[in-house]
This record gives sequence, C-alpha cells and structure tokens, in this order.
Amino acid sequence: MEFTELAIALLLALFLLLGSGVWVGLSLVGVGIVGMLFFTDRVIGASMFSTIWTSSTSWTLTALPLFVWMGEILYRTRLSEGLFRGLSPWLGWLPGRLMHVNIIGCTLFAAVSGSSAATLTTVGKMSMPELSKRGYSDFMTVGTLAGASTLGLMIPPSLTMIVYGVITNQSIPKLFIAGIVPGLILAALFMGYVVLWGLIKKPVLDEPDAMPLKQRLYESRLLIPVALLIITVIGSMYSGLATATEAAALGVVGALILASVQRSLTFSSLVESLLGTVKTSCMIALILAGASFLTLAMGYTGLPRGIAEWVGTLGLSPFMLLVALMGVYIVLGCFLDGISAVVLTMAVVTPMLNTAGIDLIWFGIFVLVMVEMAQITPPVGFNLFVMKSLTNHSIGFIAKAATPMFLIMLLMAFLLIAFPEIATFLPRYMTEATL
Repeated sequence: MEFTELAIALLLALFLLLGSGVWVGLSLVGVGIVGMLFFTDRVIGASMFSTIWTSSTSWTLTALPLFVWMGEILYRTRLSEGLFRGLSPWLGWLPGRLMHVNIIGCTLFAAVSGSSAATLTTVGKMSMPELSKRGYSDFMTVGTLAGASTLGLMIPPSLTMIVYGVITNQSIPKLFIAGIVPGLILAALFMGYVVLWGLIKKPVLDEPDAMPLKQRLYESRLLIPVALLIITVIGSMYSGLATATEAAALGVVGALILASVQRSLTFSSLVESLLGTVKTSCMIALILAGASFLTLAMGYTGLPRGIAEWVGTLGLSPFMLLVALMGVYIVLGCFLDGISAVVLTMAVVTPMLNTAGIDLIWFGIFVLVMVEMAQITPPVGFNLFVMKSLTNHSIGFIAKAATPMFLIMLLMAFLLIAFPEIATFLPRYMTEATL
C-alpha cells in the first residue's frame, strides 16, 4: 500500500502528542501540521486559519452550548428525585423491581440531557442510596448505571450526534429522530438483563408496601415536568416547528422554568451552570476545530482517498467493513473519549462508507453505539471514572459490573446491521411527511 509510510508517520505523531498529555484538539492540529509540512507543498497558515474559522462559525454548532446548558440546569434541579418517586410505584411487579429505575430514569433523563456523564451523576446520586438501603446488589446497581447512562449519547438531544452531524454534513434533526427507536430498544435490552437477574438470583429485598392505584397515580405527577420537556424539545423538531438550535433554546427556557418552579435556581447555581457550559462547549469546540483542520490536511495528503481505494481492492462486503470498523472503534474507545474517536476517524471512514453505499444517517447511530461502548471500556472509559467518583469501588469492579452492558451494546450493533430500518424508518417517515 503506497500510503503506508504516511499513515505510520501520522499515527506516530498522534500517539506521541496524545501520550505527552497534549489536549486532543491541539493534538489533531499537530498531526495536521505534520501531514501538510512533510507530505504536501500547501501553505499551512492560510489553510489552518480559513478551516478553523469556518468550522467555528457554523450556525449548526449553536445548538451545542444550548443543549449543554439545558443539561447543566437540570443537573442542579430536583428532577432526579421526582423521577425516582414517580417511577418506583409502578415497577414492583417486574423481576428486578426498583433496579429498573436506573434504566428508565437514565432513559428519561437522556431525553432532556445530551451528556452521559450528567445522566450518570444525576440518576446515580438519586438511586444508589435508595437501592443500597433496600438491599439491592452493588454489582448490579453500579453496572446498570454505568451502562444505561450511556443512553444520554443515543437518545436525543445528543452532543455526539451534533458533532457527527457537523463533521459529515448530515441533518441533525434527522440524526436525533433516528436515535429514538434504537435508544428505546437498547433500554429494553438493558431491562431484559435486569429481569433475567431478578429471575435467576431471586434477591431478598426490603421493599415498601404496594401503593394503591390512586396514590401511584398521584406520585406519577412528578413525571410531568420530564414529559413536558421531552415533548418540547423532541416534538418541536419532529413536527418541523423548530430547528435543532431553536429546539435547544426552547429546552433551555423549559429547564429554567422548571428550576424556577422548584426554587432550585439560585444565583450561584446559575453561575455554576454557565461555567460548566462554557468549559464543556469550549472543549468540544477545540476538538472540532482541530478535527476540521486535520480533515483538510488529510485531504491534501490523499490519505483518506488512498485508504478508501485500498479497502475497495480488498473486496470487503458492507457487513465485513462494518465489523472491521467495529473492531477499530472498540480499540480506539480504550484510549480516547467518544467525541475524539468520531472526529479522528470520520475523515478516513466517510469515503469508505460512500464507496460501500452505507447511509451516513444510519452509520451515525451505529457509531454512537460504538461510542457508548467506549464509555465503559477500560482503561479510560469515562463513565467508569465518573462512577468511581460516586462510589468507593475500584475501577476493576466497576468495569466488571459494566461488562454485561457492554455485551448488550455489542448485540445492539449487530441488530442495527441486520435490521437497518431500526434507525432509518423514522427519519425516512419524517422526510416523506414533510413533502
């Protein structure tokens, strides 16, 4: 392969920069500079300026800080407490009982927060003390929380979806809609795992007495704020009334109203939410800026086209190509966070997908499952460290507890390959409905 030396040189530069502790965004810029300096005759400064400026001023990106801010506001409300009280009366009949609150709570919170870390922290702080007090297994509690919180990446709004949409020039509302059904199926698979655990282990649990129907309905009123936010954010986009950015703005307004009604919005909490938003948004923006320059540099070197042509000569079927990419993303997930893995690979992967005729909206959902797996893959699985900060357990214990959830996500990836309509049906229906 004629691009072997180029690929090896750029990989060595990337590993050297990342291993030296350089920020991911700056590492991507550094690799782009190496590629252009040694393998092209292009002017680096002008190319870097125009590319980074263009990517940083994209109107699509305005949705990103708004969704981050919405999640930061909700993180500081009593929404999680309401979720537990509203859900728990209805789950007593299921094997596994209140363990399902972890999964359903993460699913609902994921629909109003684009971050798996925010989902894990918020639901975990609410459910872990209650489940521990009632005799539930720490192993199951930790594992289901670490795994189910990754639904914050799949169920819209999702920060990773926004990043993917910007990089691949795909419709963010369509990506959001495409993630709904796969996200719900994945949540159902997680619940199936809890049901099997409940049937096999038959744990002795300290459960409260069953509530009468009237009281259960009364407790369910606490789910109304979540439902209203979901309808506002997702419904406005699906109906065509709002773009992703406008829906994010509506979500922020809804979160502020909810926090005000609950009287959890103080001046200090508002400042904290803004600072958290700035930090997260700047981190992602720097990665995106670095990725845009690296993509341009890779285009100048001809590496993506060369690799795509080389893969084409291998005669891989679309299935084998996806399996190969799955292996690549699982390995990358051991060393990089999800957003970095996506922006680092799409410059090379997109030509392959186009050659193989793979739909980029569908692949966006597929790669999100890979990113979810990366969140609980040692040694740098981000959710593992977030969970460690919430508990006294070791990383090894947490990773072991999350392993069944990792295998369930792997099953979900193969389900997407076998039945692509899972991800493509709703976006296609949305397109047809608007014609």
